[in-house]
Amino acid sequence: MALPTGRAGVEWRNQAAFDRKETRLPQRRWNTKRERQYEHIRDGLEGRGEPTQKAEEIAARTVNKARAQSGEAASPSAASLEDISPSRRGGLRSHRGPGGRTRRQLYEEARRRGIRGRSTMNKAELLRAVEGS
Repeated sequence: MALPTGRAGVEWRNQAAFDRKETRLPQRRWNTKRERQYEHIRDGLEGRGEPTQKAEEIAARTVNKARAQSGEAASPSAASLEDISPSRRGGLRSHRGPGGRTRRQLYEEARRRGIRGRSTMNKAELLRAVEGS
């Protein structure tokens, strides 16, 4: 049985087939809109040369964050709710290439690892501290 690819023209008309898991949903709780969003992001990243596994991970994280911000997730993280939306962030960062983790993300990683002096570090210093530990 062929799986839908998410390319133009694919529509989810048969809810019973969707419920029988005839599609590859990374998360069973995703609705058809989130599945299309996931496939669109994944295909775009693969088209730009990202490896398939990395493209799938980025797409899943983006969709999960969008779900959290729209109230679809059962227990969203505080960082997901306070940050700007993934679609807005993509637009802001689209002309500068991948920027890696944000300072806040690096700070949280440093906190989890117990790195001292993290509150006075800038992004570059946090990155060095996290990668060095």
